[in-house]
Amino acid sequence: MIIFDDENGVIVEKHKDGSQSEFALDSAEGFELMSKAWLRAGWDTKYVYSFSWMGRPIIQLPEDMVRIQEVIWALQPDVIVETGVAHGGSLIFYASLFKAIGKGRAIGVELALRDHNRKAIMEHPLSEFIDIVDGSSTAPETIEMVREKIKPDENVMVILDANHTKEHVLAELKAYSSFISVGGYMVACDGIMEQVVGAPRTSPEWAHSNPKAAAIEFASSNSNFEIQEPSWPFNESHLKSRVTYWPSAFIKRIS
Repeated sequence: MIIFDDENGVIVEKHKDGSQSEFALDSAEGFELMSKAWLRAGWDTKYVYSFSWMGRPIIQLPEDMVRIQEVIWALQPDVIVETGVAHGGSLIFYASLFKAIGKGRAIGVELALRDHNRKAIMEHPLSEFIDIVDGSSTAPETIEMVREKIKPDENVMVILDANHTKEHVLAELKAYSSFISVGGYMVACDGIMEQVVGAPRTSPEWAHSNPKAAAIEFASSNSNFEIQEPSWPFNESHLKSRVTYWPSAFIKRIS
């Protein structure tokens, strides 16, 4: 249980064993505890379903998009491969960054892209920065179609936002890891599934079958990669942790 006491400027967490922890609101610990409650409330109210990017629904936590923008600007990849297109908002977001950078393109991989979404993406002013590959993100023929769109010397970033079961994400990580150069990232989105079990629109198996679990297993069994939080290029706060739907998501190729 979390108790927010704004009059006294504290937040209290009561534990199952009867003990409790109290933190000042202006502490990093207090902020993180409040953020935990805010994330759960946001999940329950479908907060992320209230945003768009340049006309297309994006269905992402705004902080996650700002943080991934920081990584994209630092790495300036030639290609971003995103599995799971949905309404196309994220693809448009990446395309807008590529236009600002002056190079690059986004490849969206989708098993069943709805006709109206495809039309909206292809008619968008930034469509020249976007390719669509139709098919299951883990199917060999789909992966080969993606590979054919990438030149051998191009730097690639992969963002996994399709089927979020541990099995599927782990298969994606294994399949797309060969696209990543040293210093590059794969990003396994929506590991928040683990921490919202019991909330609306969740299932009990999310506690063990989720992108975070897949990322941890992949990194622990592959010495070329590790889960590594990107550094913040600007930070005058005393905070060090993201407010995120993507915990343990950034998987960096280190060798």
